[in-house]
Amino acid sequence: MTLTLAFGQLRYVNKAFWRNPPAAFFTFAFPLMFLVIFTSLLGHGTVDLGTRSINVSTYYVASMGAFSLISACFTNLALSISFQRDTDILKRLDATPLTRAAYFTSRVVHALFISILLVAITAAFGAAFYHASIPGGVTLLRFVIVLLVGGASFSALGVAATIAVPNANAGPAVINALILPLLFLSGIFIPLGNHAPAWIMWVARIFPVRHFALGMQSAFVGTSFHWSDVLVVALWGLGALLVAARYFRFEPRR
Repeated sequence: MTLTLAFGQLRYVNKAFWRNPPAAFFTFAFPLMFLVIFTSLLGHGTVDLGTRSINVSTYYVASMGAFSLISACFTNLALSISFQRDTDILKRLDATPLTRAAYFTSRVVHALFISILLVAITAAFGAAFYHASIPGGVTLLRFVIVLLVGGASFSALGVAATIAVPNANAGPAVINALILPLLFLSGIFIPLGNHAPAWIMWVARIFPVRHFALGMQSAFVGTSFHWSDVLVVALWGLGALLVAARYFRFEPRR
């Protein structure tokens, strides 16, 4: 029953997404736009990652791949749910036969679907213009696991983040305040090589963004892969799921 309801809701969420062309266009355009901008401004030279020296433009392919998934599964999901809660849409849905489990399943699956499309487009663009490698074999299997764990975890974090959003108007400010500093500290926008300040590396290792970015780098630029990075991302997702289950409310704050 829950799966049937989730599938029906997923069809609705997917149609609503594609029937809003400006939102759909910029969802896919932002990662590529940032990739072109960053590689044009900062992509001349190399960055040392462990024992390897990587072209900065190739580095940004992995970073923008990570950014695209985080945007779809964390930022966009959190903002959308905050808006629906503040406009009483969630409250009305809660009064229908649609279960909460089916609702969240549909939102997470759709976010993961969009994020996979974004990563695939970014990878193809990077391979065509920035010499990024397309993962294959065992690397591809690990890459898929990183994507699935990352998508599920950042979706759970996005739902949990809405607890800190008092109303829809405050949503963009609160959500961006939560994620933007971590994007910078984790090397998404500015490469973190072997000579990055120790305190930045220490802070980055606490949060999941850095570990997810390292998993993406292992696929695109051939750096070392560590299951511990996947474990950290998964633990953050599990923690967010427990927090959301305890404190998330379908009714807006008044």
